Amino acid sequence: MRILVVGAGSTGGYFGGRLAQAGRDVTFLVRPARAERLRETGLRIVSPHGDFTLTPQLVTADGVGSPFDVVLLTVKAFSLDAAIEDLTPAVGPETMILPVLNGMKHVDTLIARFGEAAVIGGLCKVATTLDDQGRIIQLGPMQEVAYGERDGSVSPRIQRLDAAMQGAGFTARLSTAIGREMWEKWVLLASLGGTTCLMRGAVGEIEGAPGGVDFALAFLDEVVAVITAVGEAPGEACVAGARAMLTAKGSPATSSMYRDLQSGARIEADQILGDLLARGRWAGVPTPLLAAAYANLALYQARLTTG
Repeated sequence: MRILVVGAGSTGGYFGGRLAQAGRDVTFLVRPARAERLRETGLRIVSPHGDFTLTPQLVTADGVGSPFDVVLLTVKAFSLDAAIEDLTPAVGPETMILPVLNGMKHVDTLIARFGEAAVIGGLCKVATTLDDQGRIIQLGPMQEVAYGERDGSVSPRIQRLDAAMQGAGFTARLSTAIGREMWEKWVLLASLGGTTCLMRGAVGEIEGAPGGVDFALAFLDEVVAVITAVGEAPGEACVAGARAMLTAKGSPATSSMYRDLQSGARIEADQILGDLLARGRWAGVPTPLLAAAYANLALYQARLTTG
């Protein structure tokens, strides 16, 4: 199975690197600058599960030839449109597009471009970052990719994908409820991202502040209300887990969006919070805290753009 990983950053580089290390036929579609660096240093991963360096197969947009069996799409959501243009030659009639982006807006975008059949459901759970040397640093032991047909069926093609994903050094899981799982991940992303970014602090700092617990739980309630109204209601275990995560005493946990914010980088505010806010307004769900968080981050983005 030929796998094209779109992006060799902290997420694509990690999972694609593990797949390549396990002997899968993996090619990375990257920008010229990233390609140059990877050719010089190799793809380097520093992980609790073992460090390694490999020489990756690389291609840039002008070098994509015949279609691949799987396109693992790992770019930041704000880079999706550019990535689509780059990966289009890699998509044939039998290609599966497996996106692991945040939120749900990307699914609509991909379906509009490539059709319902090409796009399967997917998500990943990993905490990684790129350091100033271009290495991929895994910040904790969690590492999972889940995937499945969006209608819940177990098709021959999804079974072939599952076989390729198994035994590659991370948890790989075929799900017959991938749609609900994607909505549930959005619950966690929006709640953790919104609270830590608006309060400019880690979970434990928010919990320890006056009114912090009430704030975090009220924010979660808004997110759950929107997703229940416009998507698939999260299960009790998901909501209970989110409540525990957001109120854990002394927790150093933050969101990737908060870490990007602290470093002055671009953020996925539109995809994680803005799209959710728009859906909530369409459904008539009151979301004052979500609106405040998005307005705050929209101001940050505007300042970033204007310099």
